[in-house]
Amino acid sequence: MPSEVSMNNVGERSWTNATHLVISDENHPLSGQMLTTAHLEDIADDGEAQNMVIALNGQLTAATQVDRAQLFVTQKVTLKTGIEVTVKSSFQLLTEAASRMSLAEYSERCKVPESTIVALAREFTDYGRKAAVISHGGMMGGNGFYTAWSVIMLNALIGNLNLKGGVSVGGGKFNGAIDGPRYNMDSFKGKIKPKGMVLSRSKAAYEQSDEYRERIAKGESPYPAKAPWYPFAAGQLTEQLGSALAGYPYSLKAWITNMTNPLYGIAGIRQVMEARLKDPQHLPLIIGIDAFMNETTALADYIVPDTHNFESWGFSAPWSGVQVKASTARWPIVEPRVAKTADGQPISMETFCIAVAKALDLPGFGENALEDKDGHFHAINSAEDYYLRVAANIAFMGEQPVAPASHEDILLSGVDRILPAITATLKEEEVLRVANIYTRGGRFAPYDKAWNGDATGPQWKKPLQIWNENVAKNHHAITGERYSGCPTYYPPRLSDGSDIHQHFPQEQWPLKLMSFKSHVVSSSTGMIQRLRMVKPSNLVAINPLDGKKWGDQAW
Repeated sequence: MPSEVSMNNVGERSWTNATHLVISDENHPLSGQMLTTAHLEDIADDGEAQNMVIALNGQLTAATQVDRAQLFVTQKVTLKTGIEVTVKSSFQLLTEAASRMSLAEYSERCKVPESTIVALAREFTDYGRKAAVISHGGMMGGNGFYTAWSVIMLNALIGNLNLKGGVSVGGGKFNGAIDGPRYNMDSFKGKIKPKGMVLSRSKAAYEQSDEYRERIAKGESPYPAKAPWYPFAAGQLTEQLGSALAGYPYSLKAWITNMTNPLYGIAGIRQVMEARLKDPQHLPLIIGIDAFMNETTALADYIVPDTHNFESWGFSAPWSGVQVKASTARWPIVEPRVAKTADGQPISMETFCIAVAKALDLPGFGENALEDKDGHFHAINSAEDYYLRVAANIAFMGEQPVAPASHEDILLSGVDRILPAITATLKEEEVLRVANIYTRGGRFAPYDKAWNGDATGPQWKKPLQIWNENVAKNHHAITGERYSGCPTYYPPRLSDGSDIHQHFPQEQWPLKLMSFKSHVVSSSTGMIQRLRMVKPSNLVAINPLDGKKWGDQAW
């Protein structure tokens, strides 16, 4: 289905850009970009450029004008500039990318027999659309982006999105940290939004940097950049410290860290950065906020105590595996064992941030910090002032507010311990509804919202990107190569783009060591006794084939 219109016309539940045409001349400045009506003719200022397809009758047409289009396309098209270019359909490009190697070559690379690959493919497709494949973990390597994309692309190939038995987006969360039905928790007078370049060079294209522009102005090749850039990835903690200490793209004057330990968590970083972290010439001020002393907070100039999960307020939501809207609510089940401020507040990250903000006279903190829906203003002087009003938004949002908590609910759940704080902070009509949220551990949509006949309740409305032009228009900041706009094979690579096997050849490095997370026990659940009964200890595992080949030498 080439458009949402065609999807609705034929009664489907998802659509892709598989038939959309891509400009495919490698040396053309628009290479990798979708062919649109704007490339073929002038359109009105208020008009919207439409992606183009080849209709079943062979005519070049806008994707929204037909219900079906040709899947395999390679042909010439003349642009409005008079230049002739080759265009290919997204699916044609995916097919060519997958066909770069034969099945035998793929088998040799992954050491999985061809017969096993064929059998798995047959089993995956034997169930029609009632099959699904997911990718989480195990993809964090030197070719993880394209490997994970390849796995997820299998779902698009069998058309299983938004259907029972297929894949689904999550139901989302009840987000109370917005301008909600009771309080404006996101907007306030004088609010300043973050701006500028992210220190870790994430969600940013190297081609937009001062370095790139300056080198172009000098007539130099802009590649390689001084360090990698990550145009598609969100915040990269692993790059943050190295970037700051190298001054690329800039240095830090102060670093505030909370609940993190990069010196322990990032392999090899301690040996190359600990000395510079201790030197105020490189990083003048480090403030560590944590419930525990660790390798990183030990180097801080100031350490602020913090509460842990059993002592604090907060909200969280499940990942996409849950198909109904859900948010869990956390409240202190024990008295925090930290020092208190003069007004009796336990010292924590929230207490510290509020105190510093008030000392700096920042908007959004202290008296008259936030506005309710009636136009009245309220203070944020404590964690409760913030989190309980977020809870009020959650309790009142949706089709209808939650019911008031009963007296029995409050007693049986232990929420009577925090009821005085709820009563002192919120309006009378909010108290019992917010108490309801805490008696049930959060707010959860009814389970029947997960399904809608043969479809899933939550629906992904956007097209599945067989070819992603945003990826295709970016370049590797070190090598200068253009990223592939569809899944394709790359060997595991280092940050400079080189094949890791060039540096660690199989003959000299026959075994590879990698880490993985247990499905049962994680760093946050190791204290749970029943889980330790299932898996009492960590282990170092070896592939049976390697064990058979190397025997005792493997250890």
